[in-house]
Amino acid sequence: MALLRRKTRKIKIGNMFIGGDAPISVQSMTTSKTEDIPATLKEIKRLEEAGCQIIRVTVPNEEAARALKTYKAEMTVPLVADINFNYRMALMAVDAGVDKIRINPGNIGSKARVKEVLDACKDRGIPIRIGVNAGSLEKDLIEKYGYPTPEAMVESARRHIETAEDADFHDMIVSLKASNVPLMINAYTLFSEQFDYPVHLGVTEAGPTKSGTIKSSIGIGSMLSKGIGDTIRVSLTDDPVQEV
Repeated sequence: MALLRRKTRKIKIGNMFIGGDAPISVQSMTTSKTEDIPATLKEIKRLEEAGCQIIRVTVPNEEAARALKTYKAEMTVPLVADINFNYRMALMAVDAGVDKIRINPGNIGSKARVKEVLDACKDRGIPIRIGVNAGSLEKDLIEKYGYPTPEAMVESARRHIETAEDADFHDMIVSLKASNVPLMINAYTLFSEQFDYPVHLGVTEAGPTKSGTIKSSIGIGSMLSKGIGDTIRVSLTDDPVQEV
């Protein structure tokens, strides 16, 4: 039986697409320090051999950012750079030729910095993923709603989306992750009623292989059964190959 899916924008990432009529893709993330090139390359190759279609690495410092060119040259699947708050790391990742950046535009400083990063991404055709997490919502949203709620998570996503759209940037994928499965389900459902951006499905801190697989199966499976979801990651505390 064919899986009915909600209609989303189609976003190009490297040599593939996310959203629209593109197949649902499987992602994972390396666990070694990104600046440790031999260890990270070994993980990347194992993930590729396991069938992983998109691989993300964290970029906490300049040494890690400088390693990105090496990984990009060796990989056969798209490379995603995970950026937290330092806009300079995002610019270095763009220069390295990564295929996507996970970054929240509202977290990287002034409007000028946001525009600089988004303009660089636009010039290179690099999309971003906005990553909302129930465990790290903005303080004012927690004060407004009392605790992490689906509404708070969607409002957080809206802020980052509007920040990007104000800079005339529209190549975005969005995730709304939580360790609480019902919260995750309700947040993605609410978001999908309001936006047509493709979504990255996942349960935060799902746990070791057995329990984490169960939690992720319930959360991700529930979403896919509703036609929601364009790319997925099963987040485990074990070997990343187990995620795939």
